[in-house]
Amino acid sequence: MPDQFDVHRNPGRSRRDIPFVVVVQSNRFRYFTRRVVVPLLAVAEFGRSDSHFGPHFVIDGRAVVLDPLQIAHVPRDALGDPVASLADNAARIFEAMDAMISTAWRRPA
Repeated sequence: MPDQFDVHRNPGRSRRDIPFVVVVQSNRFRYFTRRVVVPLLAVAEFGRSDSHFGPHFVIDGRAVVLDPLQIAHVPRDALGDPVASLADNAARIFEAMDAMISTAWRRPA
């Protein structure tokens, strides 16, 4: 069963540009039939340098970047076996996810 921060080959059609996905869903929800994943894009597709929002990793010899704006969910069974784990990089992933959802500004009252 896929665990949080497991990296899987992209089961979708866009495998060339998005070779991998990383499970970000908490293991607390491991018995649900779907997994929340964030794509790991080929660095050339992301088009920007490493930042808090788009941390870079090397998976299976390929340079990739996390793209939280493309968060998705997929059937658990579609993921197959993990090819790597980013558990040691959890803080970088949380930082990127936080940057996506945090309030960076407030509207005047």
